[in-house]
Amino acid sequence: MPRVSAKRQITLPVSQCEALGIKPGDEVESFVAHGQLTIVKKKQGAARGLLKHVLGNPTITDEESLESALQ
Repeated sequence: MPRVSAKRQITLPVSQCEALGIKPGDEVESFVAHGQLTIVKKKQGAARGLLKHVLGNPTITDEESLESALQ
């Protein structure tokens, strides 16, 4: 069973990496949901087109948009 190192690093078992197609040098994303840590392999282009239905407002500057998001 993997252990967390002093640097908060975890070594993934080879069998799990093979099952997910994770190879040395691949990028992974980790997040916590419902009290569990989930690790997924990043796939280039996976989010392509995800926001294509969202229409921008050309009258608002990028700075104004950022400010409104931070409030």
